[in-house]
Amino acid sequence: MTVIFVPGALRRAGALAATALLLTGCGLSAELERETNPERYRPSPEATVPAPATNGPAATNGPAATNAPAPGPSDDTRRCPKSGVTMSPGMVTAAMGLRAMSVTMTNCDDTAREVKGYPDIRVRGLDRELFDVTVLKGTEPVTTMDDPGPRRVVLRPGESAYTSLVWRYSAVDASTRRGSGVYVEIGAAKGAPRQTVEPDGGLDIGETGMLGTTAWQKSPSDDD
Repeated sequence: MTVIFVPGALRRAGALAATALLLTGCGLSAELERETNPERYRPSPEATVPAPATNGPAATNGPAATNAPAPGPSDDTRRCPKSGVTMSPGMVTAAMGLRAMSVTMTNCDDTAREVKGYPDIRVRGLDRELFDVTVLKGTEPVTTMDDPGPRRVVLRPGESAYTSLVWRYSAVDASTRRGSGVYVEIGAAKGAPRQTVEPDGGLDIGETGMLGTTAWQKSPSDDD
């Protein structure tokens, strides 16, 4: 199976938007809220704050304008990985002892690609040593939340899919970050090339914890 992703600032913005929709629009958001306030569940959608508009400099005539170098492509938009996919981590959301994070996968090829099932994941610490973490296909017994289960997901060029990772807090040494999963290596499926992402703040999962996952599903912004 081959999967592909679109690099670039534009797709990164799309990935962040999909993450926001994921955390506010599915069962995970309700689960996190129930952890915090089991007696009264009241969703609080995140507000989107538009970036302030900026005015560019006035156009100038003469050699200075003519000889000005054209802006080059950013590092993110120069190439599509050989694996054909890019992986982008979302924000880590916490509610009492429950943690959750999404990872978005984008097709960066010029043909449609298909993915089905669960991601292939390994977790490493600050020293790059592998963690003794049990990666689950599904979210139980870590928590109860919607998991669509394996299903065929077709991604046209530029489209993306996401998986949710969930875990419970375990003791972490604040000074050495021992017990924190600093690096997550994730592939589209078992045997597929993995990419390394660095969750903001790490996965405070301890060294003998469990990591739940959901099957890949299409990002809300790309639903037909």
